[in-house]
Amino acid sequence: MPQAVITLQQIHKSYYLGKQALPVLKGIDLTVHRNEYLALMGPSGSGKSTLMNIIGCLDTATTGTYILNNKDVSLMDDNELAAARNTEIGFVFQQFNLMPRLSALQNVAQPLIYAGIASAERQERAWAMLAKVGLQDRAKHLPNELSGGQSQRVAIARALINNPSLILADEPTGNLDTKTSVEIMDLFASIHASGNTVMLVTHEDDIAQCTRRIIRIRDGVVEADEAQ
Repeated sequence: MPQAVITLQQIHKSYYLGKQALPVLKGIDLTVHRNEYLALMGPSGSGKSTLMNIIGCLDTATTGTYILNNKDVSLMDDNELAAARNTEIGFVFQQFNLMPRLSALQNVAQPLIYAGIASAERQERAWAMLAKVGLQDRAKHLPNELSGGQSQRVAIARALINNPSLILADEPTGNLDTKTSVEIMDLFASIHASGNTVMLVTHEDDIAQCTRRIIRIRDGVVEADEAQ
């Protein structure tokens, strides 16, 4: 059995309005193994985004246990959570979230600065990662000089740069046309084929069908867990 990258046990999350608890997640159990390719789906209000934020160490559960690559996230302080976000998880967002005044190469290299990697190695690794996503000829371009598809490739290269345990992609084709969406999904397939663990958060069934496993969330619980 491959090693578990993510183990969630009885994850509950409530938000509070005064003294009134508003439960959003109601006991999520989920295991994701190394080199899985899966989609997290759910309608608006299902708890899907809250679960993604907990998996991405952007938020913490009210109760329950979260093990990420053998580390107990449930016990981490803010500094440890920040370190986990930078080294364990590669984020890809619908809005790309590139820094507008940095070139494609500088955007890709940015996480390596936080990881304390020396300048020469940052450049070398960022060039290699841009080549992996087919964008080395756009290395010196600013985000406003790139198409949507090119911007998302830069974002994917940035997500991969620290060799994270998990690529977490939130609606990664939401701002792209159909042709470009197909190209980006082909890129995710090749990233998975090279050994990465990839989780897509999406409401689009055709995007989810590209993965190997679909987790469906409804009303704060796992409604279905389907192998493809």
